[in-house]
Amino acid sequence: MPIILLLLALVGGGYLWMQRGSSEGVRLSGWGGPLRAGNATAAPDAPGLRGLAEPQQGRGLPGEQRPLGNPLRAANAVLTQGYGVGSHAPAAVWGAVDLALDGNGDGAADPEGSWHQPVYATHSGVVKTTANSYPAGNHIWVTNDEYRTGYAHLASFAVGDGQQVQRGDLIGYIGSTGMSSGPHLDYQVWVRQGEAWVNVNPMDFDVLEVLP
Repeated sequence: MPIILLLLALVGGGYLWMQRGSSEGVRLSGWGGPLRAGNATAAPDAPGLRGLAEPQQGRGLPGEQRPLGNPLRAANAVLTQGYGVGSHAPAAVWGAVDLALDGNGDGAADPEGSWHQPVYATHSGVVKTTANSYPAGNHIWVTNDEYRTGYAHLASFAVGDGQQVQRGDLIGYIGSTGMSSGPHLDYQVWVRQGEAWVNVNPMDFDVLEVLP
């Protein structure tokens, strides 16, 4: 009888261990050195941006109204400051991500390689430009009924007030205007909830993905 009980305990323990291993899965982590488009790595138990997302059926590009993709449209884009930290706190007011370009391939933002590089709208909407504002410098809003995105510290504009743009349209160029420590794009996403605009994390809109 003791031998039978021992065998049952061993089998049960093995079953529980197998169940635990199969339920944990693999979560994606965007960290592997400086964040850049396309270098996300898989790591067990690493908190990630997409690891807990539900499976999507018929995945494809969403409607033009929803922000999507990298506003620099460059495979060498790097994230220089994350959402809700540093100058982007509190996130409800200043939430954004900072993007620049790695011009020399060392994995870090390159000031010389970022200056005057093109910036593109990530969704459809109407443009509102503000020159020499504080702290955003030369700033653009692109707004529609559901979303608005902000593009700050631009060197110059490629669009004008009231202009209708679509995802992928050129709207400006990277600069360092306003309260900025160097050439980069400060990028915000806001969602309309009733009569209010709510700041949300651009990383939830594939901000490091380069669209075709």
